[in-house]
Parts: sequence; C-alpha cells; structure tokens
Amino acid sequence: MTQQPSIRDLGIVGDRRTAALVTRAGSVVWYCPGRFDAPSLLAGLLDPGRGGEWRVEGEVTPLRRAYLGDSGVLETRVATPAGEVTLVDFMPYGPQVPRGVCRLVRGPAGATLVLTPAPDYARRPPRLTRGGDAVRIDGDCWLSASHPLDVEGGAVRLSIPAGESGWALLGDRPAGTANPEAWLDTTLTAWRGVAAETSYSGPYEEAVRGSLRALRLLTFEETGSVISAATTSLPEVIGAGRNYDYRYVWFRDSGMIVRALSLLSPGQKGTLGRGFLDFVCRSASGRDLERPLPPLATVCGKDAPDVEELPLAGYRESRPVRIGNTAVSQVQLDVYGNILLASAGLYGWAELEEHWSVLGPVAEYLCGHWQDPDNGIWEEEERLPYLSSKVLGAVGLERLAGLHPDPATGERWRAVAGDIRAWVAAHGLTSEGAFAAVAGEETVDVVAALYPAWGYCAPDAPEMRATLRVLEREWCREGLYWRALREKDTGEGAFLAGTLWVALYWTALDPGRARQMLETVLEYANDLGLIAEEADPASGALLGNFPQTFVHAALLGVIAELT
Repeated sequence: MTQQPSIRDLGIVGDRRTAALVTRAGSVVWYCPGRFDAPSLLAGLLDPGRGGEWRVEGEVTPLRRAYLGDSGVLETRVATPAGEVTLVDFMPYGPQVPRGVCRLVRGPAGATLVLTPAPDYARRPPRLTRGGDAVRIDGDCWLSASHPLDVEGGAVRLSIPAGESGWALLGDRPAGTANPEAWLDTTLTAWRGVAAETSYSGPYEEAVRGSLRALRLLTFEETGSVISAATTSLPEVIGAGRNYDYRYVWFRDSGMIVRALSLLSPGQKGTLGRGFLDFVCRSASGRDLERPLPPLATVCGKDAPDVEELPLAGYRESRPVRIGNTAVSQVQLDVYGNILLASAGLYGWAELEEHWSVLGPVAEYLCGHWQDPDNGIWEEEERLPYLSSKVLGAVGLERLAGLHPDPATGERWRAVAGDIRAWVAAHGLTSEGAFAAVAGEETVDVVAALYPAWGYCAPDAPEMRATLRVLEREWCREGLYWRALREKDTGEGAFLAGTLWVALYWTALDPGRARQMLETVLEYANDLGLIAEEADPASGALLGNFPQTFVHAALLGVIAELT
C-alpha cells in the first residue's frame, strides 16, 4: 500500500465478534482477530509501511462494490492489467463455520493476493511456518487457501491462475476440508435472520439499511453490546493528537442506540431493552454502586484498559496511536440519567423488576451526587457543572419514579428531579436565555438540541428557541454543526451526530427543515452507507473513527420521527 486510503473509501465486514476494514481497491487494512478490541494482525490503516495488510498485487483500479442484500458480505470489483477481478469478502458467521476472514476470488483474469501480517499492533515481526497446506502465523492464526501458498520473508502469496477461481481463509485454525461456498451460504442465511429482527420500509430506505447494517456489524453478539466504532486513532483532526480508541461500549451511546432502534421498529422494543439492561447489569455486577460507574466498558462488561501508545506512524502521520481509553476513569453523570431514561422508556415496572438491583442504586447515586461536577458528555479533562448531565439526571429520575413499586421512593426521586430543574432554571441559562453548556457560562453546546427529545422541555419553549438561535449563529456552517469543546480552536470537523440532533429537534416544528439537514448529513455517507464521526465540509473528507454507531443511531432517530 503506497498511501493510506481515505476514510470514505473504507468498507467493513464482520461476524458480530470482530471486524475487518476493506478498501475500494480490495485491501484489508484493519483486522483484530477474535474480538473488536483484540490486538490487530493487520493495521496498515494506521501505518502503511509496517502495519500489515492483505492486498491484491499489482496495479488495481476500483470499479464498484456493494453488500449482498442486508448481510455483512462485501463484493468488490476491481480492474487489474490482466482484467476484471471480483472479491467476495466476509467473515463466516453462523453454525459450523470457521472463524476468520474469508476471501473468494472470482473472474477470468486471476489474481495474486499478498498477506503481510503484523502481529500485536506490529510490535513484533510475524513468525510464518508451514503446517500441511496452510501457513501458521505467530501460532495464533492460519492462512489456508485453494492454491499453493508461497512464503517470502514476512509475506504469504496466493496466486490464482487466469481462468480459475480461488479462495483464502485467515482463520483461527487450518481450514481442513474446506467448502467456502457453503460457508458463504451459511453466512448469508445467518445475516438474513439478524436483519429480520429489525426491518424497515419507507422513506430513506437505503440510508436506514446502511445504518442498521453498521449497528449489526458493530454488535458483539455474545453480550448484545454495541461498540462505538471498529477502529482506534483515526484522527478527529489530522496531525493534532485528537486520536482515541473507540472499540468499547459507552453506556450513554448504547442507551441512545436502543431508543432509536425501538422507535424505528417498535415490535423489537422489549428485546432491545432487555439486551441493553442485561449488559448494564452485567457491567455493574460486583461493583460498589455507591461509587460512579465508568462511562464505558469492554464488550464483555469489564473495565477498558489503561491508555498505551503504539509505535505506529498514525493515519496520515496523526500521532499518537492509542489503545485503551482514559475516559474509563472519568465521572460522567449523564451516563446515569441515560441508563434510567432508556430503561423507563423501554419497559414497564414488571419487566424491570429483575433489574431493580442495579437501577435503584443508579437512581440513588444520582440523588446524592447530581450537584457534583463531572467530565461531561465530551469527556473534558476539567470537571465542571455540565448542564446536560443535570438535565439527563432530572428526566431519568422522573421517568423511573413513575415505575417504582414504592410510592414514597418515587416521590422522593421526583422531588430530587424538581430540585435539579430549579437549579437549572437558576444557574443554567445564558444572558440570552439559552441553555448553557456549563452553568454560569455563556457557551451553548449542540447536545442541548436533545433536551426536548429527552422530555425535559417542549421544543418551542423559550429556552429552546434561544438555544437554537445561538447554535445556528455560532456553531453552524454550511448546514453542519460543531461541538463546543473547552479546548479552543481544535480544528476538528463538523460533528455529524450533533447535526442530526438538531435535525431531530426540527422534526417537531419544521419537518422540511429537518429533512434538509438529514440530507446534508447523508451527503457524507460513503457508497456503502457508512459514516464517520466527523466531516470536513471544505474538502468533503470524513474524520474520526469509523463507522461511528453514535452517528448511525442519530440518523435512525431522525428518520423514525419523520415517518
């Protein structure tokens, strides 16, 4: 790989355990075997010189690509000097199939696939040894193929002659007696079953299909958790150090995701809610619930690891490359309110009964600590009285209070929510009457556009009208909105989820305006319907980790309200 692909050029395949990213030219440039947050075997996306990739040899011209139906199977057509080649990339999914990345090579031209593995985020050279017809990589992975494999230094080559088709599997064991076409059929059948759980027919159907696929691909099936993105350290600002590991589960994001999906597919409301609450309870199990929950967890509900910097060049030399996430040690009170709000919105009391052992302490923690400063939704370094944390605490307590079996407890929670509302009214408005990002300050943040959706106030409330005026004046350019970060002049791109939150606000007052904003964001989806965290309207480039479930959930929420 001579240069790193644009983020817009990336596609994703997965098996609901982990994922791989594939470029338009058919190169696999990111792959973590076994689990989303496991050490990478291929990280050419973050270092084209030494990170590792699995490419088509020679000059390659991308032609077209598409997913097969609603599956996570990606078909890519490219042109080589010898002719057109079709690659079918998938991770076998379903009963009695191997685990790994499978590549089918079809077409009369033939092709050579070159694998250059770089184990453990390229921190050590690969050990390549033959084992029968397969090549063993570092003792953990095996490359099996339809044709003989050649080992040359740190690379493995598979040459498929003209006039023949072929396949290769980068898996956790030798393929043995292989039937990759049967694996493909099983995988497509399994994906059809998953897709049937949340169906949609109506306006913006292709956008919905793309977003649903992204959320399904980034779901860890074993626990039902949804990670924020498949990648780490794709920069929010090229070369500025705003590079983070998003391969974890944020409780706040998960609550927003299940609410958006339940609006789009009401019949799945109970199933979605139970999966969310089960994960929250699993993550809280064994913790001291008189102390704050971390805002994020691994896909198995454990604490995310401490941050470690890797000796990789970085995406377009954007360093440092990080694994782990410092937010695990932060206090984000909005997480508590979001858990309560999502739970109350998805279930009645009887259905919540088994989760009261966690929901009750979460509510009590909010009652005792809502006045505390926290790090806020944007995970700022300085703890301050962020207004969105207070607002979510109030609405979460109010919604759950109505479901509590003990009237006295419910009344006490409502009283605390009333205290929060009084505090917000006294301290949380700017001189223009808008909701402040931080109590006592004049800055307004785009997260306030969600206050009506959370049920805090009406969309036409004077405070909301003032808030939207300030947002449009100070934080909107070319139809897109930015976040109000404490770190000034970061140079980051437009925040696409925030733009969709503003669109969600307008669905109640001006649906035409909401549609226009939605369609502005959709211009930044790639040809596969995938969206990153941010966008640069000047260049059209996508920025940040990819694909970003936060954005896809926000998109679904807007469409659900418009239909």
